[in-house]
Amino acid sequence: MTMTSSVRPASRPAAPPATAGRGQRGPRTTILALPALVWYLVFMVGPMVAIFVIAALHWPGMLQPTSFAGVDNFSALFDDPVFWQAVRNTGLQMVIALPVMIVCAYMVGYYVAQKPPGHRVIRYLLFVPGLISTPAKAMVFYAALSPDGLVNGALKSVGLGSVTDAWLANPDTALYCLIALDVWAGIGFTAVLFAARLDSVPEEIGEAAQLDGAGHWRAMWRIHFPVIKEYVGVVTMLQFLWTLFGSAQQVLLLTQGGPANSSTTLSFLVYEKAFMESDLGYSQAVGVVLFLAGLVGLLAIRRAFRQNY
Repeated sequence: MTMTSSVRPASRPAAPPATAGRGQRGPRTTILALPALVWYLVFMVGPMVAIFVIAALHWPGMLQPTSFAGVDNFSALFDDPVFWQAVRNTGLQMVIALPVMIVCAYMVGYYVAQKPPGHRVIRYLLFVPGLISTPAKAMVFYAALSPDGLVNGALKSVGLGSVTDAWLANPDTALYCLIALDVWAGIGFTAVLFAARLDSVPEEIGEAAQLDGAGHWRAMWRIHFPVIKEYVGVVTMLQFLWTLFGSAQQVLLLTQGGPANSSTTLSFLVYEKAFMESDLGYSQAVGVVLFLAGLVGLLAIRRAFRQNY
């Protein structure tokens, strides 16, 4: 006779409420993020506030006494023709360099994303400008654009000797030479970023476009561009900031704002007033304008690409 016995399974402990631990997670997260928050406040928010504070001071040198200036620095700024020349040059730089850089970089990135023969080598070559230091880039352009440089030599070799010029010493061409340097330095790195993002687009999208008879040009702008439009907006913002705030290096190394302030930009004017003329209050007044220009530019780009963040 077989006897069966029913054994009741041991009861499992009740699961903790779903909300248990949520109250503890907040303080723990705050503690973990505290070093980053302190770093951000000290090294990001602090200098930003310092710009506005120094802009309200008469400060004729790093070791000199300061006095309150109020809006005197801004009054002098708006009456300074050099400042308005720098505003014009910076605006022209943004209007030309940024669209050319983004459009060309996207087209190159799309080509690389199609994985043509040697596409891995092409990716590495596109990174070359990003691996070269700013002084080395400046030397390359100086060698190319000097009166006896490569550009004039090439023009003479094809019978266009009358077109040759001292490109960096001509007020009509100096700024455009700097813009060319900005585009050359940024287009390759940006193209690699676009290629990496385009690689993540599902292949079915491109295949469907080919079945519908779309060529590469239409697929590039009508199919793939809308898919990565938000990413294009992010990269455009980054390049806008890098070009706006980083142009002082190229200006300092190649033209020093000349000739006749024809290549002076806002970022170089900040450097010139602070470190060459020791007028720190005036320089930071320019810095305030530069900060506001960057903020307005970011909002305009965000609106143009209809960003959701």
